[in-house]
Amino acid sequence: MENATIQHKKRVDDFQSPDFYQLDDLLTDEQLMIRNAAREFVKKEVSPIIEDSAQSAKFPSYLIKKFGEQGLFGPSIPEAYGGGGMCDISYGLIMQEVERGDSGLRSMASVQSSLVMHPIFEYGNESQRMKWLPKLASGEMLGCFGLTEPDFGSNPSGMRTHFTDEGDHYLLNGSKMWITNSPLADIAVVWAKNEAGRVHGLVVEKGMEGFSAPEIHNKWSLRASITGELVFDNVKVPKENLLEGKSGLGAPLKCLDSARYGISWGALGAAMDCYETARKYTLEREQFDKPIAGFQLTQKKLAEMLTEITKAQLLCLRLGQLKNAGKATSAQISMAKRNNVEIALKIAREARQMLGGMGITGEYPIMRHMMNLESVVTYEGTHDIHLLILGHEITGIPAFK
Repeated sequence: MENATIQHKKRVDDFQSPDFYQLDDLLTDEQLMIRNAAREFVKKEVSPIIEDSAQSAKFPSYLIKKFGEQGLFGPSIPEAYGGGGMCDISYGLIMQEVERGDSGLRSMASVQSSLVMHPIFEYGNESQRMKWLPKLASGEMLGCFGLTEPDFGSNPSGMRTHFTDEGDHYLLNGSKMWITNSPLADIAVVWAKNEAGRVHGLVVEKGMEGFSAPEIHNKWSLRASITGELVFDNVKVPKENLLEGKSGLGAPLKCLDSARYGISWGALGAAMDCYETARKYTLEREQFDKPIAGFQLTQKKLAEMLTEITKAQLLCLRLGQLKNAGKATSAQISMAKRNNVEIALKIAREARQMLGGMGITGEYPIMRHMMNLESVVTYEGTHDIHLLILGHEITGIPAFK
């Protein structure tokens, strides 16, 4: 092989989202302002550093505070607790823009907002809300969510992490796996069973004796995100750290609905970025004396990409309207999460081929998106599990039991 080197140039982020059905006309001025502000933030703070972060597998932790300052944590949490008090469509648009930058950073923000701040707000008492939410919103604190275990992913009801009542405190034992943010998190919202086998949420704080959060290394996906375990070895958790507002497996699953909703918008952002990259590249790249965008197969691929993106946009917007009205069901959220991640993956793979050899380089974002989406299609309910959730809704028969 020749000792040739690819000369990388800094990519100019001039992204404009495709809007073939003029859906921007259906957004309010406030929603457009929020989306555009998030887009500019990503262009300024994320795009210039994200390829290097992914290549070196380094989480840009300094962005945590910047995310907080920009209002990207807890957008739908009331302002009284440091949140943005925004509607669910605005939250979705923020997730779209952040994942357009990188799925790993959207994962970080999703966990903070939907899986940490949301349960503290929904299930916590006023003292707990005031203690943790403002610091989480500002980025002063980072949180994580502990549900998945080494032996229990799609079947969380089998969890082994448990706690016992020791009079003046709870004693927590067990472990969690594949936990976004865990090595750096100041607090963990952990789901565990009590002596009666009932699932409860506990807030475990960094520094508690017996609590550790080792990092998981050697990931090919979400390389600009930080992932780890949660290990509890006779951890004494103060009783005031119990989230008393709701117990049972429905409590963490309700949090997952919120996160899955954000993912349905986020995956759309990654799909848009891959489509726009392929469109621009094929207009510039010439073969056989004309831009490859002029060939029928290229136009077929671009037309199919735009069609799937437009369908996903419609799905997100209607789901957001239902969520704002308090009508969105778990099955509706599952449909959007599964569909939008699937089309994003297909678009990423197709776009990678359209760029030829350049598609695998860090000069373009496509390979990074493609690897990231391999995680997104698995977490927060695998592709197949979401099909079965929808199948259960259709038939009334749970196929996963």
